[in-house]
Amino acid sequence: MTAIRFENVSKTFSLHQGRALVAAHVRTMLGARRKPKDTLYALRDVSFELARGESLAFIGSNGAGKSTALSLIAGLSRPDSGGVKVQGRLAALLELGSGFHGDLTGAENVMINAALLGMSRAEAHAALPRIVEFAELKDFIGEPLRTYSLGMSMRLAFATATHVDPDVLLIDEVLAVGDQDFQAKCARRLDHLRSEGRTLVCVSHDLVTVRRLCDRAIWLDHGRARMDGPVAEVAAAYESQAAVTS
Repeated sequence: MTAIRFENVSKTFSLHQGRALVAAHVRTMLGARRKPKDTLYALRDVSFELARGESLAFIGSNGAGKSTALSLIAGLSRPDSGGVKVQGRLAALLELGSGFHGDLTGAENVMINAALLGMSRAEAHAALPRIVEFAELKDFIGEPLRTYSLGMSMRLAFATATHVDPDVLLIDEVLAVGDQDFQAKCARRLDHLRSEGRTLVCVSHDLVTVRRLCDRAIWLDHGRARMDGPVAEVAAAYESQAAVTS
């Protein structure tokens, strides 16, 4: 069964948008011809299919299109052309703590986020004790989130995303959660989700983490899929290329 499908997906962004409005007015006043906007192809004609239970990593240099691919899967943006299809409940760790509100308690934030991810009220209430226990926040879960340290907020966000019964879990460079012991705990939780047949898609510059978490990798280079295959082979090819160009 297919969990994620990209069909000839392209995504562009216009550069210099911050100055576009003022510049356009000045050029109009001066009677100048309008300069075309610079366009960046974040992704260009990318296609792949990910089966349910597979684990995939996007690798590549900064600006290669990795996070853009995750944002399209998460539904945070839409492709300019092509199609993106995702089957099942999706949880995303694109920025730990995003979507949380500082004036709400930890418990209230968990309940709201669980509801946004498609859980019923009964399911969210049942998951709450497991989330609190995992995040190690029993004494603080009734306090406003603004009183939490950054580490506490990160632990709560990770615990929430990984305990809402996701079919697809997206992770973007956010595995450094808490101290070393808690990081090991997070790694075990991800291993458990994989053993249950959940689909995992991650972005990380840490190829050791990528090799441990994922079975498959897609190497993105200036928005194009340069290589798609077993993670060990793709990571080795990327490292070889990086060594030559460094």
